[in-house]
Amino acid sequence: MDCKKIAQELYDLAATPNDPLAPPVKEALDVIEECIGTHGPEHISISFNGGKDCTVLLHLYAGAIARRLSSSEAMKPIPAIYIPVPSPFPTLEDFIDEASHLYNLDLYSCKPSAPQVESVVTPATTSSGVMSVNGDGVDYLNRPRAVGKSKGGQGMLEALETYKERFPQITAILIGTRRTDPHGAKLSYRNMTDPGWPRYERVNPIINWSYQEVWAFLRRLNVPYCSLYDQGYTSLGSTYNTFPNPALLISESESTSEQSPEFISQPSSPASIVSPTTALSHVMSDTHSTPQPDLVSPSTALSSFMSSTHSLPGGIVPRSFVGVEVSGNGSSDSSSASSTPRYRPAYELVDGNLERCGRGPNPATRTSVC
Repeated sequence: MDCKKIAQELYDLAATPNDPLAPPVKEALDVIEECIGTHGPEHISISFNGGKDCTVLLHLYAGAIARRLSSSEAMKPIPAIYIPVPSPFPTLEDFIDEASHLYNLDLYSCKPSAPQVESVVTPATTSSGVMSVNGDGVDYLNRPRAVGKSKGGQGMLEALETYKERFPQITAILIGTRRTDPHGAKLSYRNMTDPGWPRYERVNPIINWSYQEVWAFLRRLNVPYCSLYDQGYTSLGSTYNTFPNPALLISESESTSEQSPEFISQPSSPASIVSPTTALSHVMSDTHSTPQPDLVSPSTALSSFMSSTHSLPGGIVPRSFVGVEVSGNGSSDSSSASSTPRYRPAYELVDGNLERCGRGPNPATRTSVC
């Protein structure tokens, strides 16, 4: 990866008049540069878990560092921390390895001793599909529960304590949190960790970015991203609670259409969709008592039930999206086009408020079918 070329592209974009991406890019670069000025690059780490937001942040940070180098100076390895969720997607971890190589990351995988990190609960949605953090409106995801044993981020605390002991020189961590993320609403660009936590400055350069701006950036600059996003996933977490977003489902009638590939239908509303939670509870309640990696994957179970229950208003999709089977580990197979649901890529989600509609509870913890 030519980080000096990345720097040129980024700063040219930030200075482009009347470009809708210029303001958010400039804002993020300014925050990063202030952080570098305060701490120095040798004291800054980036939190990287392979998701779309931290991928945007990594590209921005690499460019900001490269801009400070002389013509003869080479990029040094970028300190980075990866805190895995319980049961991460293999495809996601493959991408993390790839990105680590491309951007020359000095990546430390900081796995807690117990699977406790994925403890943030997905917000419910209203009947219009708008996220409701206080549970108002229709409980589209049936009040998803935390994954892991901790509450309040105990696993995250343990991971950061380990990282601080191992790398005491790190004083700031760049994080790809956005305003619409859980716990992101009240954050500013720069926040110190809470009392009782390892002392870091948490820096959030893309805190004000929208879902659409994230995807416009990734696609405009041809930034490599995890392939799960091309299979209908819009928010990635554990395999226990992450599914393709039902708002991106392609109906059987659409997938077999012979119309022109240039036309793309709009995603359906949540009210017209059988939720992943309902489907998984119906199929897996008798087979999954606790999550096990060698059992039927959530995506496979979801496919078997949802193929006959989901419909979408009329419309056409590109033929390139037809015939891709989404499996539990994020791999694709074109051999079963008519028997498994297919999804549009994440960047086609029109309403960013539906970003986390593919996140739900572990079916084994459900007490009833919604």
